[in-house]
Amino acid sequence: MKGVKILSTGYYLPEKILTNADLEKMVDTSDEWITTRTGIKERHIAADGEAVSDMAEKAASQAVERAGISKNDIGLIITATFTPDYPLPSASCLIGEKMGIKNVQMFDISAACTGFIYALSVAQSMIKAGISKTALVIAAEKLTAYTDWADRGSCILFSDGAGAVVLSESDEDSFLGFDFGADGSFRKLLYVPAGGSLNPPTAETVKNRQHFIKMEGNKTFKVAVSRMNSTAKKALDKAGVSAEDIELLIPHQANIRIIEALARALKFSMEKVFVNIDKVGNCSAATIPVALAQADQAGRLKRGDLMELVAFGGGFTWGAAVIRY
Repeated sequence: MKGVKILSTGYYLPEKILTNADLEKMVDTSDEWITTRTGIKERHIAADGEAVSDMAEKAASQAVERAGISKNDIGLIITATFTPDYPLPSASCLIGEKMGIKNVQMFDISAACTGFIYALSVAQSMIKAGISKTALVIAAEKLTAYTDWADRGSCILFSDGAGAVVLSESDEDSFLGFDFGADGSFRKLLYVPAGGSLNPPTAETVKNRQHFIKMEGNKTFKVAVSRMNSTAKKALDKAGVSAEDIELLIPHQANIRIIEALARALKFSMEKVFVNIDKVGNCSAATIPVALAQADQAGRLKRGDLMELVAFGGGFTWGAAVIRY
């Protein structure tokens, strides 16, 4: 059976930075309050007119260049996002157009913050099945388009960005274990009430601010810690390795307290946990591939190292992957 490996990584963060000091001028909050509760000091904000497909194309092009391959070698594009440019067509089709890639499989996955890990599992399965030899897996989000800047509890969290990896057929399989789960009964703890087919856009939905992300933070926090801990342990078991074997844990960057609680539960030293939430904020599905690319490019990962990716997001969805880099 064919194996699959990660050839390269890439990421893109918008130039504009919104600091906690900036937010102090917008809502009733403070740098101390935000930092203590979230660990975030600043976040990147897409420019006016800068779309998800624009950010994704930059991250994807960097990954392709770093892989040392031609864009014409790409046979599959999967993008994890819940903030695409349009409801139709998919972000992947727009990214393919911008990269000059045609006549290959392109589609999106919507699993909120867990989307990148879901997309990785689908892409590696398709490569193993012989459907494609090389895949571009992207996660990109423009969360600020759905951020209520009058909601002091949520506007401090969200940011924009994109990350990407190139996967390739290989003699050895780098993907050692996946675990996933979801529970729709939690859906109203983290969701966007309007804009879909159930509640299409109207003057009333706009007036009632129903097109922004709504979140019950405390309840979400408790479920996130529990599910991330459980899925991380299950992925380790499926991979046949222990936490001690992992060189780097890359969790979803939602909240520093969640990350620290996860590290304690898994008995990971924070030195083995990659954290960039202070500089990047929460860009949903894009947080893990951005962190992965930054870890890779900073020398925190070497070929042969074992890493674990763990995420939790709206739906609720959760998942983990153990990968030999």
